[in-house]
Amino acid sequence: MALTDQTRIGRIPIRHLSPRQPEDRWPAAAFAGDVIPFEATVFREGHDALGASLLLTDPDGRTTVHRMHQLEPAGLDRWSVEAQVDRPGTWRWRIRAYSDDWATWLHNAEIKIQAGIDVELMFRIGAGLVRRLGRSKVAREALAALEDTAGDPMARLERVHEPKLLALIAANPLASLVTESEELELRVDRTRAAVGSWYEFFPRSIGAKQRKDGSWKSGTFRTAAKRLPEVAAMGFDVLYLPPIHPIGRSFRKGPNNTLLAGPNDPGSPWAIGAAEGGHDAIHPDLGTEADFAYFLAQAKRNGLEVALDLAFQCSPDHPWVAEHPEWFTTLPDGSIAYAENPPKKYQDIYPLNFDNDWDGLTQELLRVVRHWIDLGVKIFRVDNPHTKPLRFWEWLLAEVRATNPEVVFLAEAFTRPAMMQSLAQVGYHQSYSYFTWRNTKQELAEYLHEISKETSGWFRPNFFVNTPDILTEYLQFGGRPAYEIRALLAATGSPSWGVYSGYELFEDVARPGSEENIDNEKYEYKPRDFAAAEAAGRSLAPFLTRLNRIRAEHPALRQLRNLDVHWSDDDAILVYSKYLAAPFTGTGRADGIIVVVNLDPHSVRETTVHLDPSRFGITPGQEFGVTDLLTGESYTWNVDDYVRLDAFRNPAHILRIDYPEGRS
Repeated sequence: MALTDQTRIGRIPIRHLSPRQPEDRWPAAAFAGDVIPFEATVFREGHDALGASLLLTDPDGRTTVHRMHQLEPAGLDRWSVEAQVDRPGTWRWRIRAYSDDWATWLHNAEIKIQAGIDVELMFRIGAGLVRRLGRSKVAREALAALEDTAGDPMARLERVHEPKLLALIAANPLASLVTESEELELRVDRTRAAVGSWYEFFPRSIGAKQRKDGSWKSGTFRTAAKRLPEVAAMGFDVLYLPPIHPIGRSFRKGPNNTLLAGPNDPGSPWAIGAAEGGHDAIHPDLGTEADFAYFLAQAKRNGLEVALDLAFQCSPDHPWVAEHPEWFTTLPDGSIAYAENPPKKYQDIYPLNFDNDWDGLTQELLRVVRHWIDLGVKIFRVDNPHTKPLRFWEWLLAEVRATNPEVVFLAEAFTRPAMMQSLAQVGYHQSYSYFTWRNTKQELAEYLHEISKETSGWFRPNFFVNTPDILTEYLQFGGRPAYEIRALLAATGSPSWGVYSGYELFEDVARPGSEENIDNEKYEYKPRDFAAAEAAGRSLAPFLTRLNRIRAEHPALRQLRNLDVHWSDDDAILVYSKYLAAPFTGTGRADGIIVVVNLDPHSVRETTVHLDPSRFGITPGQEFGVTDLLTGESYTWNVDDYVRLDAFRNPAHILRIDYPEGRS
């Protein structure tokens, strides 16, 4: 048996390629516009110099070559290059490594010739390498110098450092022992799969009015459409709607999740299904399919995409309960099991059982998804995906991708790491995250590093600051500063972030013993007077607008993998930067942002921050200008800088790095 049949390693070992998914079951994920650090470990026996390149093939089969550089420390043999993928589709990539014959010769020649060792032998070896460059004028001149035995050895050696010769060699590496890695796939989605500013509202609350007898007239798609320009004006580009389907009446929950609902209580939208229909129906109070189409059209007119909640669960009144009892779990007493997460009970919801009729149930759920896609929905926020089999999501997401690759799925998966990460790995485009409960400097620093460096090959976080179910203690007791701090962290820390309606009004009163708002909108109508609050200066809307404008103007903030955490001497001051080199910004100039946040919403903090400027394209020790995008003030900064942040007036800096003209 030949040696090549017995080995799995190439002549030059190429290992530990990145990005890739653990186990290589599914391809790594990226998005159109994503700037990706491709990396590999490349090494060989002995001391000869090496070179490496990325070979990146786009969906049309065109391959580009990107020269890699060795990361520090050099002894780890880690090579890297950043490349941008510019459109959706399946990309392929591999690493090419080679013995860099010119670099090896030059290193040896500079040592030996200066020491007078094997002088002419070294020049003969160098001349042989130059002949491989062809007969260009630059090559002929270099060859003549190397072969000029009457000339001064050091002068002859100096000729090989001429810029034109070095450029020729850079374009045509003098390589041998060329080895290529295995080829890997990269799944590239449309930009919205990873980048977006989300806003959630309940359409039934927009325009809802209470009658004199205590009953309510529900808001509709038509009344909710009037709110769309205001959402768009704040800079949001995705509008998320909770379920819009008929709501069950059996065991309907009343205000604040009480077990007894009155005749005027609308029930939870997540208790899906009634006599009027199930998952493919629209609640009659909201309107018709024509009204929904009007709402979608108005959203598009305002630059908004609509994300629809996909909640695969049923109320006891759902048509499926009578038509397909096998799709649920029947208990020994003959009743159907309702949803529980002890001690929480959801008597108004029946979870689905996939194991009695896998094919029948999964095909029906796929039909439901395709129904809404056909009506114009291209984004789904999926409720509790971690309570469904992972195998189901792998199948459904692949089926939808095959026919509608533009459709985006967000996983509402506040769950254990194995399930959360696996949902992303099988195809979810983005996910809710642990950001909601990361409040301290150490917690946030570790989590920002994790999502940008460790899991960014497949997991894309959406930093929602609140939901109808989540009002953290930090927000309950932190006042306006806490709301500003969390919004700023979310908007600058992740390419996707979101708020639930009411956040801009500082709704911070929790239901006793709970982490959710009192008078929760899940169980009642909640019309709000946003205009009056803003006119009175009691609205965060102007601040949210500014954050979204900053995101729109700075492409570095719309990347995930480029975040670096820096240091400060204060346990409440978090510092991080985001940087995008000039070739990737589309503006011809580098884009760098430094974020400094006082995480304590109750105090004034002052400290020294310590930066690694090499992480954002500045030579350490060199002074550089920064401008605060929140206040407009400018400063001159260096490696170590003093900051004073007043939580009540200005809890953070968002600093634009003012690169000198021509800096790339």
